[in-house]
Amino acid sequence: MAGFLSAKWGLVPGWARDGGGRPPPVNARCETIASNGMFRKAYAARRCLVPVDGYFEWQKLDGSGTKKQPYAIAMTEDEPFAMAGVWEEYADKATGELIRTFAVVTCEPNTLMATIHDRMPVILAPADYMRWLGPELDPRDLMKPYPSELMKMWPIDRKVGSPRNNTPDIIDEIGVGPNDLFDV
Repeated sequence: MAGFLSAKWGLVPGWARDGGGRPPPVNARCETIASNGMFRKAYAARRCLVPVDGYFEWQKLDGSGTKKQPYAIAMTEDEPFAMAGVWEEYADKATGELIRTFAVVTCEPNTLMATIHDRMPVILAPADYMRWLGPELDPRDLMKPYPSELMKMWPIDRKVGSPRNNTPDIIDEIGVGPNDLFDV
């Protein structure tokens, strides 16, 4: 199957006939993707590219994780890129409709991302897209941090955390001072 297809973020394996019952995982750790029962079959047979022009990550500012600062992350040249993903589908019990779901593969952070988080998505170089999608059983060497020097990030407003705030200004850079970090 080639081309662009839509899917719901949060992988539900095909064997979870009712959709799983609990919130599905949105990420799959590269270190365990080939052995974890939740992701193993998708990794072996259903890898995908998740095209984006940027993503968000939250930096924990306190030990409890209740105070966080969001950041927007993109390529330095603002070009679109692709994250490594895996997908599955299951039949909806009520309608019989096939529901396609996916998870983003994550790895250790590069030096840029390590300043705010302990993981990052596996970002693939365009030259590696077909290899990731191809029949190779375990392209483990592709699951590595993307070069920091090709990426940029900036602090954004916490309103990005609500789906109600679906406006272009959610990715505008904000000044972050000591008092801004802990306002709720």
